[in-house]
Amino acid sequence: MKRNTWQGKHGPLLIAEIGGNHEGDFEYAKALTELAIGAEVDFVKFQLYSGDTLVSKLENPVRNKHFKKFELSQEQYIALAQMCEAAGVGFMASVWDPAYFEWIDPYLPIYKIGSGDMTAYPVLKATAALQKPIILSTGLSTFQEVLEAVRYIQEQDECYKDPDYLSILQCTSMYPIPADAAHLAVMQSYRSITGLPIGYSDHTEGSKALEIAVAMGAEILEFHFTDSREGKSFRDHKVSLTQSEVLSLIADIKTIYQLRGDSIKRPLTVEGDHVVTFRRSVYPKTDLPKNTIIRAEDLICLRPNTGIDAREFDQLIGKKLLVDVKEHQKLEWAYFN
Repeated sequence: MKRNTWQGKHGPLLIAEIGGNHEGDFEYAKALTELAIGAEVDFVKFQLYSGDTLVSKLENPVRNKHFKKFELSQEQYIALAQMCEAAGVGFMASVWDPAYFEWIDPYLPIYKIGSGDMTAYPVLKATAALQKPIILSTGLSTFQEVLEAVRYIQEQDECYKDPDYLSILQCTSMYPIPADAAHLAVMQSYRSITGLPIGYSDHTEGSKALEIAVAMGAEILEFHFTDSREGKSFRDHKVSLTQSEVLSLIADIKTIYQLRGDSIKRPLTVEGDHVVTFRRSVYPKTDLPKNTIIRAEDLICLRPNTGIDAREFDQLIGKKLLVDVKEHQKLEWAYFN
């Protein structure tokens, strides 16, 4: 039976990325989680890491200290996951330390590979060994690197050749990015080459890029989430949406889906009788007597399309009239020989 892994409540799978916006404050993390749950998203997402297993304290002590400040504990992450579970909302994470899998895996139906880890093949291998759906984000990467990462994951387990188990997000890893750095068209390249579901991880300001991504066929939307951008110094808040903005985005997605419709072209009931009133039939340009041999200049194509269809114009040329007809009279094939 098909899993429909990437089907969200409102169409695309909506992921509210709290990430590091809690800045190491558990109470703030809980408050953000409550707000994200109220935003009607499908998943609330965090980043699980420890500074010492992420950044070299010798090569980059400043970044090491930064990430250590943003750490939450095992118990706190589990509590956040249970908050989501109790509210019927999915919990998701980019797990940057595979040692965490042992205790967080029961709470994660889907794993997210962040852009920075796309080339961290040991992390890809450990994640794929869990045999759960993976979302691969592709910031910083060349197209060839993306294809190599996809191939590597699929080599770990055949399940990742199933589109329900692996998807790819277009992403540009800067905070914020200008519109001309989003390159949403890359999504279609991913889909056409890999056959996998595609989506967009947003680092622009506002929601316009997310709306356009949906219109272009994105099945997954990931966006940073906060309570307010005012007075915040941590960079991720600037590219984050608030609860009211997510709810507005969901309303826009509904309209976008209505506008997109389906791929089957056919007359619609809303077009009413316009097939008749807008299209043309062939009519006599002037009064024509019986036995006239029809020439092109004897005919005109006019609305409505109630007689001989305009597509059959050439078939009338050279025919002989069996009856008299008047200018602009409706024609029937029985009038000709």
